[in-house]
Amino acid sequence: MQDIIYGLGGGLVAAAATTAGAVPALIGKKMSQRTSDTMLGFAAGVMLSAAYFSLILPGIEAAEEQHGSVWIAAAIAAIGIALGAGFVAWLNQAIPHEHFQTGPEGGADSAALARIWLFVLAIAIHNFPEGLSIGVAFGADHAKGFSVMTGISLQDIPEGLAVAVALIGQGYSRTKAFVVTMLTGLVEPVGSLLGVVAVSISAELLPWGLTFAAGAMLYIISHEIVPETHRNGHQNRATLGLLFGLILMMFLDVTLG
Repeated sequence: MQDIIYGLGGGLVAAAATTAGAVPALIGKKMSQRTSDTMLGFAAGVMLSAAYFSLILPGIEAAEEQHGSVWIAAAIAAIGIALGAGFVAWLNQAIPHEHFQTGPEGGADSAALARIWLFVLAIAIHNFPEGLSIGVAFGADHAKGFSVMTGISLQDIPEGLAVAVALIGQGYSRTKAFVVTMLTGLVEPVGSLLGVVAVSISAELLPWGLTFAAGAMLYIISHEIVPETHRNGHQNRATLGLLFGLILMMFLDVTLG
């Protein structure tokens, strides 16, 4: 029960960070596309580092401890990563949603939904793996969970601002953009609760949960964030943001985890 409380709490902290990031947009703060791309690059770096240092490596260690074989551990990690990425790819195809730049994706019913809800679904698909990773990390080790929660929450602040500013740029009011950004953050405690409950049911699920969450995050990084940061000619700034985020998350994982 303690793991579940910590996992849910970690997801709520990340959701609060997303909401906090949207506050400057509510009071009139503007953000350039270059700054937005840099912040998204930072988010990608945090997620990439968390996927490797906080999820994949501990997943391999847990699997090797359970099965006594590095070959089996590596196979479990490989399958877990593939399953996580495949799950998010399936969500991406099955759920109608819309991105700010590339337009509608997903199911054929997208035309029947209000456009703002398509944005909500797109961001929710993005945020769910982050929450999942927090919950699974807390299920593995509380120190590891705090490390992942801290890193994800740090990148959720600029990400929340970027989402709110983008919604305002699409013509929505500042209040509606703030509320929508807050709603998308609430996906993270849902993901964290599912993650921590899953690995709490059986220790055998721990390496699978860790690597599954990593695969989901890796898919989001490659399919969504990196292409978005390179779309407007700010690749250098985005790459610097990615490297800074990766280094910061690695430092947090080593020192806190």
